[in-house]
Order: sequence, then structure tokens, then C-alpha cells
Amino acid sequence: MRILLIEDDQLLGDGIQAGLAQAGFAVDWVQDGAAGEAALKTEPYAALVLDLGLPKLSGMELLRRLRAAGNKVPVLILTARDTIDDRVKGLDSGADDYVVKPFDLNELAARLRALTRRQHGEAAPLLQIGELNLDPAGHRVQFRGQPVEMSAREFALLQEFMLNTGRVLSREQLEQRLYAWGEEVASNAIEVHIHHLRHKLAPELIRTIRGVGYLMPKDSDAESA
Repeated sequence: MRILLIEDDQLLGDGIQAGLAQAGFAVDWVQDGAAGEAALKTEPYAALVLDLGLPKLSGMELLRRLRAAGNKVPVLILTARDTIDDRVKGLDSGADDYVVKPFDLNELAARLRALTRRQHGEAAPLLQIGELNLDPAGHRVQFRGQPVEMSAREFALLQEFMLNTGRVLSREQLEQRLYAWGEEVASNAIEVHIHHLRHKLAPELIRTIRGVGYLMPKDSDAESA
């Protein structure tokens, strides 16, 4: 799951990026509002972590522009501004959550998982498709009652499919959602990971739509396959 972090503090930004990466997120990090606005126009993000006191373009102004343009990316404000008025202003301007510094990285990761679940219409903390269960917080997968070991990338790919059941996802879309800037992506990386998922789970869980991409059927469709 790919996240954009906009934070101008070098030390804090580095720590957040490393901590969220450990929690399974792919994190792009920029240090001013203008760079953040440019990134949001060109890349698909599952969520945005936004500081308010940014150079070039303030976080609040960036948020207003995003919502005015119809961009619905979930936004979590992360700031030292801790008054009730600041919180109300941030939420009323279109933010989905508001976290005050200092904060706990585990809580930040949990809040981001909650935001992305709601964005996909998922209320429960666990994802379930038929006999397949995925626990985003615990990084655990269970299929037909048995635990399944997966690499971090396989887990992230499976989570994308489970959050988008019934939708065809192209290889390019999957690469954009799984890899942050600077990460090397082999030309056949997605195909290799899908091959491993099919081998570890069941071939019919992920279908190839020739010339288009890949599809994880919805529960009822998978059972009838």
C-alpha cells in the first residue's frame, strides 16, 4: 500500500518513512507542499500523511486545493498544532484524521490502515474472501484454516487484490500501488509474485484477464469458478 508523506523535518520524516515501511507501507516522502501537490497529481496513493507547517505551500492550503479538485485520497494531518480550533479547522477542511505530535508510530500505522479500509468500504479489521483471511495489522494470512507464509511483497499484493475484488488491476497499476520511488522493479516482478500467490493459495483466486490485467473474483464468483 503506497503512502505519500509530506513532512519538512528531516529527522522526523526519515523516522516516519522507515517506521511505516516496516509496517508494510511503501512510502514516498517530500518536504514541501508544492512537491506534495505535484506528486499527488501524478501518482496514485492509498493515503496522505500531511504536516501543516510546510514551506512553499502550507498543508492547509494543499488540503483545500485537493478537495476543491475532487481528490478523495484519505488525508491524515500530522502536526504539532494541538488546539481544538486547529483540529476542527483541519477536519472541516477535508482531513479524515488528525494526529498531534509527538505520536506513536504503531498508532499512526493503525490509523492509516483504518483510513484505507474505510476508503474501500471495509469496516472489519480483517479481510476475508471465502476461505481466505488476511490480517493487515498482524501481517498474517490464513487459507482454508491453515496459516500461509508470505514475503512482504506477496502480502502487499494479496492485500491490494482483496481490497479490490471484482476489479481488474493492470500490471502498471499494481506496480504503482506496491513500489515507492527509488525501488527497483523487475519487468516481470508482478507476474512472479502472482505465480507465488497462486501456488501458495489456489490458482483460481487470481484470474488473468488477457491483455488487460488481473482479477480477484468476489466471494460468490470465486465459489462458482
